[in-house]
Amino acid sequence: MNVGYHISHEQHTPSALLRYAMRADLAGFTAALSSDHFHPWNGAQGQSGFAWSWLGAALQATGLSYGIVNAPGQRYHPAIIAQACATLAEMYPDRFWVALGSGQAMNEAITGQGWPAKAERNARLEECVAIIRALWNGETVSHHGLVTVSEAKLYTLPKRSPMIAGAAITPETAGWVATWADALITVSQPLPALKKVVEAFRKNGGEGKQMILKIQLSYHPDIKIARQDAYEQWRSNIFGSALLSELRSVAQFEQAGMFVRPEDLDPFVHISSSTQEHLDRLSQYAELGFDTVILHNVNTHQEVFIDDFGQQVLPLLKPQ
Repeated sequence: MNVGYHISHEQHTPSALLRYAMRADLAGFTAALSSDHFHPWNGAQGQSGFAWSWLGAALQATGLSYGIVNAPGQRYHPAIIAQACATLAEMYPDRFWVALGSGQAMNEAITGQGWPAKAERNARLEECVAIIRALWNGETVSHHGLVTVSEAKLYTLPKRSPMIAGAAITPETAGWVATWADALITVSQPLPALKKVVEAFRKNGGEGKQMILKIQLSYHPDIKIARQDAYEQWRSNIFGSALLSELRSVAQFEQAGMFVRPEDLDPFVHISSSTQEHLDRLSQYAELGFDTVILHNVNTHQEVFIDDFGQQVLPLLKPQ
């Protein structure tokens, strides 16, 4: 598998994340995935750097390939996302891709336009994808629908357009994104549920397309630190997509997290002080056919995670 390092702008300052990306590059990671949040999920995370500014520095400072999860259509106009992606892909050929989804209210509703129902958000996303692809093809685009574009044309284009992955957590969404995306990106969850997501993607047009999995884990040599830090940082993030996409503020996520017990994280975050246990879990995900896994160590201790996984885990996951 291609093994990547997750860039969590909600949890770390941009300057620290740049150091971590450089360290991950040296440790043997080959890819990275950047979050794109306006707010953190809770106050303990406490950061919200602008990912697009950061990506230019990171692509220059490392040899990693980078993806970013983005929700065009409200906080971002799709023509601007098309331009941003095209510029990065022209500067760093074949090292940048984008994952597009319908987003969460906590980030996108800051525009004050209201937060559409899921069906409308999906329809808007499809319009945005079509607009982005047309702009990358060099077309002059006018569009009047859930989003509006008037005579837009990109003059700086890469030789090869970036890959567009569709972000999905449920089988229903995975089946839908298979109809328009170049790849699937999803998150780790109990294996039976994850298998259903993979099956839905493959059966609806995704057979033969790339699949990317973002895996939440918490590693530290001291299990007490691994567990406590995961609980403090990530207890507001384990809910279903219907809740994650609808809550509007950091305070609301913190309120929901008040009812989460430490043991409730276990089905969603693999918490262990053993690199072998983490390797065994990653091997299970590999059997589902994922081409790339992005490892998100949800605690705050990134250096020890990068170094220990670089020495004890990555060499056993890379193709021989």
